[in-house]
Order: sequence, then C-alpha cells, then structure tokens
Amino acid sequence: MTEVGIKKAEQSHINETVRVIAVTSGKGGVGKSNVVINLAMAMDKLGKKVLILDADLGLANVDVLLGLNPQYNISHVLKGEKHISEILVQGPGNIKIMPASSGVQEMTHLSNEQKILLMDMFESMPMDFDVFLIDTGAGISDMVLYFNVIANEKIVIFTQEPTSLTDGYALIKVLYQKHGERYFKVLVNNIESEKQAKTIFSQISKVADHFLDGISLDFLGCIPKDQAIPKAVMQQRPLMEVFPESPAAKSFMNVAKRLLMTPPPSEHGAVRLFWKKLLNV
Repeated sequence: MTEVGIKKAEQSHINETVRVIAVTSGKGGVGKSNVVINLAMAMDKLGKKVLILDADLGLANVDVLLGLNPQYNISHVLKGEKHISEILVQGPGNIKIMPASSGVQEMTHLSNEQKILLMDMFESMPMDFDVFLIDTGAGISDMVLYFNVIANEKIVIFTQEPTSLTDGYALIKVLYQKHGERYFKVLVNNIESEKQAKTIFSQISKVADHFLDGISLDFLGCIPKDQAIPKAVMQQRPLMEVFPESPAAKSFMNVAKRLLMTPPPSEHGAVRLFWKKLLNV
C-alpha cells in the first residue's frame, strides 16, 4: 500500500463498529442472495441499519430478487460517471442497496486503480449503518476471494448437495491456505431439519480440522426447506416481509440474532482494516 493510501485509511471517519460480513459459497444455486436479503431484513427488524453490496459485479441478483430496476450501478462508479453515494437505492424497510451490473464482462475483474477509486468513494460517503453485507459471487475466482478477504467476517452457505459440500470446502481451503483466513461461520440452507444441518456441519468440520490446522468453523444455524421461499421469490419480495411467520422467516430471525450476539474475530474487529485491504489484496 502507498503512504498516501495508508494515510487516507487512517484518517477515515468511518464508524469502526460497522460489521463487514461476506456471505459466500463454493457453488452457485444455493440461495446465497436470498439469504443475504432476508438476513438484512431480519437485522432491520432488530433495529440495525444495513447496507447490501451486490458483489457479483457482472451478474447482479439482489435487485432482481427485490423487483428493483436501478438506473445506475457500481459500473458507473468505476467509469467515473457517478459517486458511490449516487447509486445507492432504497430496499425494503430501511435497507440500502449498492447494485451491481448485469452482463458486463469487464466487471468480473477489478484493477488496482479501480480498487483505489472505490476506497476513495467509500471514504467520502457517510457510513451511517451498522452492518455491511457483501453478497459475493460463487466459486473461487479472484473476485470472490477478493471480497471474502476484505470482509471482517465470512458466512459460507452450504446445502445438502454433495457438490455444495465439496465446493464450499474448497473455498474455505483456498481462503485459508492462500490468504490466511481462519474464521468462518457455516449456514446450511434449504435443509430438512437442524439435526441434518448439524450432521453436514460435523462432516465439514472434521475434514477441515484434519487438513487445515488452526482453522475455526462455527455453526451459525440453518434455514429449513419452506414453500414460502419460492413464493416470495416469484413475488420479488423478501420472505421476511411477505411471510414473516413462515418457518424459514423465523429461522432467519434466529440466525440474525445469533450473528449479532457473536462478536467478530478480534483480529478483524476494525472496519478500518477493510479499507486498508482494498489497496493491498
């Protein structure tokens, strides 16, 4: 990082109590974006101000799931056409959303110059929120790893599908071996029972403990299979909003409470580190 970059990060007025959380997965199709939206809604109901970054920069999902049609997105920021505060859109409740572009291939990779531009934009934007949820892409691409590394906390989404288990473990392994990330929360989605979810977590945990010395995996909880979920998706509205009494909605609330009650790892506790890493990943 340049001296100028360090100085800017140290002078940042961002509230250091902001939690920067990446929600990620090794495999696509596990319901990750839906999890992000409904966790944000649950936190909103708990009185937290939430900002969602759709970090699948070339294949936007969050705005589609919410029936939004933003005029501008993060590609306009990186082209120098808009300030980052100008692209934020109002989501459900008090949630703010930073939309990504869709079908723009050049957005699947950020240059160092673009990372610097984003940092400058973020530093000049009022950060009056409590939680910054990053909806990453799936897999182990450079961009997925990038947004995971700059987050203070990581939630890895699994399902019972064998490919979800192998690909999710592969993501954790790469983040551990190449970037020294040791702390991960595991959330099992679309599952029959909590017992089954804990069995899946136990399988992942045993393999990780055996091959990845010093790693820490925590079971965050599970979201059950629920017919209300596809109904909410078809309506392009959050499950927490249209079916708040559904089993899955109640589980999202429980997961949100558990997450907020658990402090982030101490070595990633300051959001200032997030901005510094933007220049040095």
